[in-house]
Amino acid sequence: MPTCPAGHDSTDPDFCDVCGMRIGAPATGAAPTPGTAPADPAAPAQADSGAAPASATAGADSAGEPCPQCGSPRSGQFCETCGYDFVSGKAMSLSAPSAPAKPDSGATPAPGRGAVGPDGDGGTGPDGDAGAVAGDGSAPSGPGSRAPVWTAVVTADRAYYDRVIAEGGPDAASIEFPGYCPERRFRLSGREMHVGRRSVSRGLEPEIDLTGPPTDPGVSHLHAVLMAEPDGTWVVLDPGSANGTMVNEGEIPGGVKVPLHDGDRICIGAWTVLTIRTSTP
Repeated sequence: MPTCPAGHDSTDPDFCDVCGMRIGAPATGAAPTPGTAPADPAAPAQADSGAAPASATAGADSAGEPCPQCGSPRSGQFCETCGYDFVSGKAMSLSAPSAPAKPDSGATPAPGRGAVGPDGDGGTGPDGDAGAVAGDGSAPSGPGSRAPVWTAVVTADRAYYDRVIAEGGPDAASIEFPGYCPERRFRLSGREMHVGRRSVSRGLEPEIDLTGPPTDPGVSHLHAVLMAEPDGTWVVLDPGSANGTMVNEGEIPGGVKVPLHDGDRICIGAWTVLTIRTSTP
């Protein structure tokens, strides 16, 4: 059974069930720095091909301050251990987690605000006009106008996996590409969508849950955050994950918002790729 630096036995191999400390981390709880040698066994290749960051997230200068919820050092806007938002002061689903986004199953939701009609049209807006509701919760401007639908398509990418394994690592030989990994689609909604793996011991339920099966061993419990902008577009931010996040083959800096566009590829873990798609209802 894994033992945390504080001496607690834990059933969770990543984080202690008792105190939440990362298993295998030093007693001080030092957080990994994006872009350095990865802590997980399948660290993706961190090639810098020029992905241009937008603007630094507020509070980046406070890196290292302890999280008021779990005590882990800060490495960005969000705590990688428990999901605490240092800017808004909100925790990520620690007591009563909201239901995570479900992959598209083809079922048609009931008509209403933001629903998709049988012909693919948006639901009825607040004034009775047909039209989709923007991802940040506001209705699009103009009568009958429709906001683009943003979707993250999650797949296991063999070419990306081959590049990761080619980089080597202590456990690279033990990481196998999954024999079966069905495509999953998550429609982006709300203001934030957390990308990672759920943790029963801490009640973490990311909206884009990549727990599996199959489970990518290089994906952190809170690996990335997709955030809606006021103009209806979306950005991605790495809160300080152990293995980093790549957009279109280039590593993005931790704590920096990077704009997303149709066709952009977000690569995380050993084989996981989220392809961003936009469409007009």
